[in-house]
Amino acid sequence: MSEGERPAGAWALTIIAGVLTIGSAATDIMAFTRLGNVFASVMTSNIVFLGLAAARHSGTLAGHAAVSFAGYAAGVFAGSRLARRPARRDTDGPWTPWVAAALAAETVVLAGFTIGWEVTGTHPTGGPQLVLIALATIAMGLQSAVVVVLNISGVGTTYLTGTLTSLIDSLASPGPERGTAQRRQANLRRAVALAALVAGALLAGLLISAAPAAVPAIPLAALVIVLTIGRRLLAPRAEEKQPAVRRGDSQAEASHN
Repeated sequence: MSEGERPAGAWALTIIAGVLTIGSAATDIMAFTRLGNVFASVMTSNIVFLGLAAARHSGTLAGHAAVSFAGYAAGVFAGSRLARRPARRDTDGPWTPWVAAALAAETVVLAGFTIGWEVTGTHPTGGPQLVLIALATIAMGLQSAVVVVLNISGVGTTYLTGTLTSLIDSLASPGPERGTAQRRQANLRRAVALAALVAGALLAGLLISAAPAAVPAIPLAALVIVLTIGRRLLAPRAEEKQPAVRRGDSQAEASHN
């Protein structure tokens, strides 16, 4: 568990990692199949596409890859600035009103993406396609920044190569800490995220041909679930928000009475 996690919060963060990964996988499926063969979250591939576009003298691929990179970078920057703002009171965990605000901002961006997706008949071209690429990558950038702030140990929800590497390295590394609860928890999160990536891609892949208008509902539903889990299991409780001095005064007063 990361520093500051309550036992319930540890499981909540594991679920959050899996649910967000399902949403990002679905967004990548939409981007790659309908938005010009680029990804909404996998910036390594999009940077490679920039080089490929130069080799092939493809202005279209270069434009799509450049927009995806710029959108993602903007999302990470905005999400980091927003989610890292200090809360009014100290908390014992990573979930703050500003983290929730960053995820709410992602929800708004994805809602705008969904409107554009539906208006274009799920087959955008030209300018509308570039706008949807920008919205999708901004949303994924916001999400990536929030996951960093939440400090979900060894897990990413948009770029999973590092998660896979960390899982294999942990399983392969000898040492006395191999079987610790903290290490097992981290490996479980990594496995959940990787399984969620496959599940989200499978679900979106099935829908993209059968009911493409429904695919944006996957990442939107994921965000609603995550915001609900965060508010109920990770947000500081009312008694935790109360300053320690005031709590002590209240307890002393109760004892005196």
